Amino acid sequence: MASPVVDEAYLKEVDKARRLLRALIAQKGCAPIMLRLAWHDAGTYDATMKTGGPNGSIRNEEEYTHGANNGLKIALNFCDEIKAKCPKITYADLYQLAGVVAVEVTGGPTVDFVPGRRDSVVSPKEGRLPDAKKGSQHLKDVFYRMGLTDKDIVALSGGHTLGRAHPERSGFEGAWTKEPLKFDNSYFVELLKGQSEGLLQLPSDKALLDDPNFRPFVELYAKDEELFFKDYAESHKKLSELGFRPPGSRPIKSATILAQSAVGVAVAAAVVILSYMYEVRRK
Repeated sequence: MASPVVDEAYLKEVDKARRLLRALIAQKGCAPIMLRLAWHDAGTYDATMKTGGPNGSIRNEEEYTHGANNGLKIALNFCDEIKAKCPKITYADLYQLAGVVAVEVTGGPTVDFVPGRRDSVVSPKEGRLPDAKKGSQHLKDVFYRMGLTDKDIVALSGGHTLGRAHPERSGFEGAWTKEPLKFDNSYFVELLKGQSEGLLQLPSDKALLDDPNFRPFVELYAKDEELFFKDYAESHKKLSELGFRPPGSRPIKSATILAQSAVGVAVAAAVVILSYMYEVRRK
């Protein structure tokens, strides 16, 4: 499908969708599942094949019925309510905006949102999303495939400060933190404490402690919430834009570059001439 035209009318629609999402998420208390929807639509990206990513394909039954997406039909239905009132916005933009708003309304950092994603009707094959039952090498395989880094892996894992696991969806039960509707750095604090307080820790969580590349970030984020917020916002933005070239980042056409170069040469020449004339007058 073609990319949307991000004009004034489209931006107004995005603003309206943002307001409606704030109200819906506050009313339903559904920030965790809306964030999960955004992550799972984006997390299928393959940087080598240039397929998957935040393109709205998770709305296809073929994809939302993947095992890793159990329960996400709830979030899709919530987004359909917004889409009915904001028909211009693409599903791809709507799902990523929902994730950004989910973090914001629960006290997390402001994640920069750039609209303009196109929708796709093509879904990737099952198996591209992280498996919570596996360890650090699996996490690296999945996130490196997307083009993300070790820091991104740990920062994004901190998003588990929101929500809880449900046995009918993941086979696990419980919350990662004491306040699962508050976005803060407590995921890392609790992770370092261990399971003494009965909070959930999955194999993929424990992998962050066991891997020597991951653990330093866990310790940093547990001590410094401001740093975590900064890094999380950057990593979330990267995830939400995998395979997406924002409208403002279009390459400058060669004719424009030549024109800019010509102006630069003219300015430089004028400076030289004026300098020469100044020296002549001094003499």
